[in-house]
Amino acid sequence: MEIKKIDLDQPSTSEVADSPASKNKFTTPLLIILALILGVSSGAILKNLKSGSGLGGGSGVKAPGDSSTIKVGDVFGAKDESDFPDQAIGILEEGGMDGEGTHKLLRPGGVSQTAYLTSSVLDLDQFVGFKITVWAETFSAQKAGWLMDVGRVKVEELNPTPFEE
Repeated sequence: MEIKKIDLDQPSTSEVADSPASKNKFTTPLLIILALILGVSSGAILKNLKSGSGLGGGSGVKAPGDSSTIKVGDVFGAKDESDFPDQAIGILEEGGMDGEGTHKLLRPGGVSQTAYLTSSVLDLDQFVGFKITVWAETFSAQKAGWLMDVGRVKVEELNPTPFEE
């Protein structure tokens, strides 16, 4: 029979494997990865809810897609019109004014009635050449007479007749 000396100040190998410190080696990176996944997922869900293209049911509002599938009467962007209090109707063209806006909305009455547009919600390129109604928030501009951040678009005509100047 062999007698072994036991050192009570040093933990046994089975105690080391079950210690909280050894478990933290694996759980901490796992928790970080889980937090990142949850953060990215919740951000994507919130973005979709804000733009009106995701969860939350339909009120006839669509997420923009290929412009060849767009029809008269289609509505894109925010579900609630009141989120964007200003409204204008016209024919959308590319190009802003001296760096203000990415597009312009041509309206009856000539150049003085043109609204310059940008959008933090929609890709306006899909609506170029269409007659649309926009719901937006007006911002002050340095050069453009009317600068709007568009949040909702309704397609009125696909091949409109240009306005007479």
